[in-house]
Amino acid sequence: MTTTATPARPTQPTRHYDAQALWQKDKDHFIHPFTDFSVFHDKGCDLITDSDGIYVSDAHGNRFIDGIAGLWCVNVGHGRAEIGQAMAEQATRMAYFSTFNNLSNAPAAELAAKLAELAPAHLNHVFFSCGGSAANDATIRLVHYYFNRLGKPNKKRILSRRNAYHGTTYLAASLTGIESNNWDFDTLDHLVTHLSEANLYRRPEGMSEADYCDQLVAELEETIERLGADNIAAFIAEPIMGAGGVLMAPKGYHARMQAVCRDNEILFIADEVVTGFGRLGHFFASEAVFDTRPDIINCAKGLSSGYAPLGATLISDDLFEVLGTPQRKGGVLSTGFTYSGHPVSCAAALANIEIMEREGICASVREVGPYLERQLKTLADHETVGDVRGSHFMLAIENVADKATKELLPVEARVGDRVAAEAQKRGLIIRPVGHLNIISPPLIWDREVVDRVVAILDEAFAATTASLRADGFL
Repeated sequence: MTTTATPARPTQPTRHYDAQALWQKDKDHFIHPFTDFSVFHDKGCDLITDSDGIYVSDAHGNRFIDGIAGLWCVNVGHGRAEIGQAMAEQATRMAYFSTFNNLSNAPAAELAAKLAELAPAHLNHVFFSCGGSAANDATIRLVHYYFNRLGKPNKKRILSRRNAYHGTTYLAASLTGIESNNWDFDTLDHLVTHLSEANLYRRPEGMSEADYCDQLVAELEETIERLGADNIAAFIAEPIMGAGGVLMAPKGYHARMQAVCRDNEILFIADEVVTGFGRLGHFFASEAVFDTRPDIINCAKGLSSGYAPLGATLISDDLFEVLGTPQRKGGVLSTGFTYSGHPVSCAAALANIEIMEREGICASVREVGPYLERQLKTLADHETVGDVRGSHFMLAIENVADKATKELLPVEARVGDRVAAEAQKRGLIIRPVGHLNIISPPLIWDREVVDRVVAILDEAFAATTASLRADGFL
């Protein structure tokens, strides 16, 4: 493939920044999530200061296509005036009041009803939090409470999966199965057991997709037998693993895993923090795409398109029948957050959903997504591209040293960082995660944008291959 990509082009920022002073303040005082301190102390961070539609600009005025939707979340694109106006109107009318005890607010009530309308029919009750980690944390606390109320206090253990990502709060980090995420951090190992990830690309050599699915389901059954169903509360899974590598499960995997859980009175929790709100072409993917009916669905990110922090736990009617019954005289459901159902965040989410419905964004993703998948797969011609995988607007490229053996490049090659840097030079921001590069764009990309992005990536991978060879890694 030979193409010419459009380079990053300078624009006039909407506000003036002293870029060097701002960079220094950030480096001196802001502890960033997932900071790589091996380079941060020297290089600091690139400061993104402005955005519009599918573009973001840095403090120097350089403009880039946003290939990661902020962080899986800016689904309707940047700079949506309708969302900003809805937030401003709510903030000036009533920015905040408690939702504890017998108090509520209009946006929270409207949003809870709207989520019940959009979700699978049996999920009609919503517990609000402030983001994905908090949603997963709160969910496990509610699950334990549920089984305590049923007189089954031993059902505490949660089954998760290696390479799963469920957040970084204490319990959510314990659910997370990405080993490097928890280096030198403590985890609640007595509460969580990790099963194998579902990774079609790295399944055993020569094994069919159907046999691989059988193997994964058998592992679940063996784990339940070993631990005892009476000791297991729930199984939590992302429909497609996100930060763990956009890992695709074999066909039928989720439905079969849910069936085993149902047979053993183990709750099935779908972490749709990434897959929810259009990324796979539906507001919720569990039932529409994966033929499952979870007892609980967690969502965040695209719920508000990142315009305000917000998470939600959607709970089935069967669970709520227990959770919603007073446990004793004077007892209350004593869990929640000061900002549960925050009115400004809920107003942002309502405006976001209205945009998605009015503009048919889910339908657009179902049309453009397969085209994005096909075009990205043309990058497989490059020497280091071992796998291009994912679905619709949730995709990853796995870089390898040898396509035949799937052997990885050494960590010090920093291949994902190299590809991302080459793409950024050419006007595109994508996410490096070790040997991977993740593409999770705003849901408003069209075919023309896809073609521009693939042209940039074609150049970026060619430049990366050349630099890896020059440095002796190939």
